[in-house]
Amino acid sequence: MRALRPRAVRRAWAGWKDGHPVPARVLSLAVTALALGLVVVALLLPNKQEQFRLAAFTRIPVEALLGAAVLIALPRRPRIAVAVFGGACLGVLTVLNLTDIEFNQYLGRSFNVILDWQLLDDARSYLADTLGGTVALLAAVGAVLLVLAVLAVMALAVVRVGNFLGRDKARSTRGLLLVSAVWMTCSTLNLQVSGVPLASEHTITMLKYHEQALRSTIRDEREFAKTARVDAFGDTPGSQLVPDLRGKDMIFTFIESYGRSAIEDPIEAPGVDRTLADSTQALAKAGFHAKSGWLTSATYGGGSWLGHSTTMSGLWIDNQNRYRTVTSGDHLTLTKAFQKTGAWDTVGVMPGVQKGWPEAKWYGLDKVYNAFQVGYEGPKFSWSTMPDQYALEAFQRLEHSKKRDKPLMGFVILTSSHQPWAPIPKMVPWDQLGDGSVFKGIEAAGTKPQDIITDPTRSREEYGKSVQYSVTALTQWLERYGNDNTVLVFLGDHQPIARVSGNHASRDVPISIVAKDPKVLGKISGWGWTDGLRPAHDAPVWKMSAFRDRFLTAYGSTPHPSKG
Repeated sequence: MRALRPRAVRRAWAGWKDGHPVPARVLSLAVTALALGLVVVALLLPNKQEQFRLAAFTRIPVEALLGAAVLIALPRRPRIAVAVFGGACLGVLTVLNLTDIEFNQYLGRSFNVILDWQLLDDARSYLADTLGGTVALLAAVGAVLLVLAVLAVMALAVVRVGNFLGRDKARSTRGLLLVSAVWMTCSTLNLQVSGVPLASEHTITMLKYHEQALRSTIRDEREFAKTARVDAFGDTPGSQLVPDLRGKDMIFTFIESYGRSAIEDPIEAPGVDRTLADSTQALAKAGFHAKSGWLTSATYGGGSWLGHSTTMSGLWIDNQNRYRTVTSGDHLTLTKAFQKTGAWDTVGVMPGVQKGWPEAKWYGLDKVYNAFQVGYEGPKFSWSTMPDQYALEAFQRLEHSKKRDKPLMGFVILTSSHQPWAPIPKMVPWDQLGDGSVFKGIEAAGTKPQDIITDPTRSREEYGKSVQYSVTALTQWLERYGNDNTVLVFLGDHQPIARVSGNHASRDVPISIVAKDPKVLGKISGWGWTDGLRPAHDAPVWKMSAFRDRFLTAYGSTPHPSKG
């Protein structure tokens, strides 16, 4: 049967209305009311999940009154054109607010329309690694269709409301004046419901917010480029960098998503704290001692590379623009300081890197092993390409165990505690790791991502277990392979997502320095850090960007500033 043509559809609809006037009128009013409701909801839509409450949607948006005035004043054809454009703009703002909700939930901040587009591709890759390529493709297609649907529906809704207002301009004008008087009264008297003003300017406020964010981003790019060219140790000769660590094997290790919540959250902390206490005791038996404190990360919930680069550069790198700026320059990183001395071999182990990584030069790494260069033949654990235990054993086999003319500086990024924290690897005997095939049964028997990804309580439980695993793998590696000249610095890159760390959680992460030589820890005795691997609640908290200069100074480096 041939599809009905639009003209035939209109004739059939007109005939049905003529034959059923009352139902037709009720249906028409219901559709108009729905369109008006959609417009009002879009104008009042918050951009943070915790702001979703009934009072937020019981306000009178001034933007609706202004828009109604314009639509009433215009003739039919210009009114439809303006309504379509205005509806599409309202759809764009709705999409931005919905995107802000997700970004605030996962990264603790709003979406930046200049900097964050590439993170959408990272999100697609994360879904592919976690739930499979088909799910990621469907999610991407669904997201595009949802955006188009929001734009179309909002445009149609505004057109519908505009046509209703234009049908009887005199009555619409009287109604508009009445509602405007109510809005002005509420605004003047500051009338509120549950602490929320009835007279709303929410959309204007959001537009100002996004406009200010754009201006701030553009201004920040210029200012940060100047800041990155100034470095307190930029012109320090290699002979005057970290002289008090000569002869030591230095290992800098980041544990993915290892944040303060792992140590202090009531669900996550008991297991993690027990692991830290047990590991502190085991290391002490092996002759190692530790001091621990807190750093406030430049990122939250994701963007691990921002935490890595902030710690190593001594610059506050909290967005992708800053990251691109600093990594394309020659600002001295902590790892590069060791390379500059000429007294260390510098090596990176990056199991999360699966493509070219030009940042290796900026970090000052002579050699880098990515996910495909460590001989791993076992399964992936969701996003994580390999268990931390294997990555550490590969570091031992490929570099740390080798006899060399000078000590080693290692930069190791561990990934097993990356979300979605399912499945989680288990420790196996170190001498049975082989090529990693031993993990196939462990991965197959583990919890599936889809079983916990929408359950906040289970996510918190599994997150805590993943941190326990990572800490255990790292400290056992140190017990097994560390010697009198091994110094380990390990820390978290950022807190886990808000679904796990909680809304408005701090950005603090633990950091520990572990060594056998008492002189190493003696150099930082004035820092006020806590003995052992678990920092006390009231231990000092520094910005992550402060660590590089404090570390270089503590171990005898002499500042020679570069001025750009």
